[in-house]
Amino acid sequence: MDRIELRGMSFHGRHGVRDAERDQTQEFKVDIEIDADLAEPGRTDRLADTIDYTQVRAAAREVIEGESKKLLESLAAAIAERILTMPRVKAVSVRVAKSPASMQPIEAAAVRINRTRA
Repeated sequence: MDRIELRGMSFHGRHGVRDAERDQTQEFKVDIEIDADLAEPGRTDRLADTIDYTQVRAAAREVIEGESKKLLESLAAAIAERILTMPRVKAVSVRVAKSPASMQPIEAAAVRINRTRA
């Protein structure tokens, strides 16, 4: 299986268990890995034959900038669900991280989930 990787995407949202985390926007970093058969786009060099990276990024952005959630797990799962609806996607791994002020010093709190098309 081939893989598409989008790393280091950054979006701002209002997510967290504490009210203070949802009162102000915070930065969330998102990494996405998609398993798919990329043989055809490798031969044809046509965007129509592959997974459009801009659509993947847009799905992550809509979730992070959208409705407030308490858990990173919920954010990652929502992103994965959207990506799995895209044609050609066989499996997806989503990592969502943030630097919670309440846990300093810490570089990031992160969750990685893996989902496969049923």
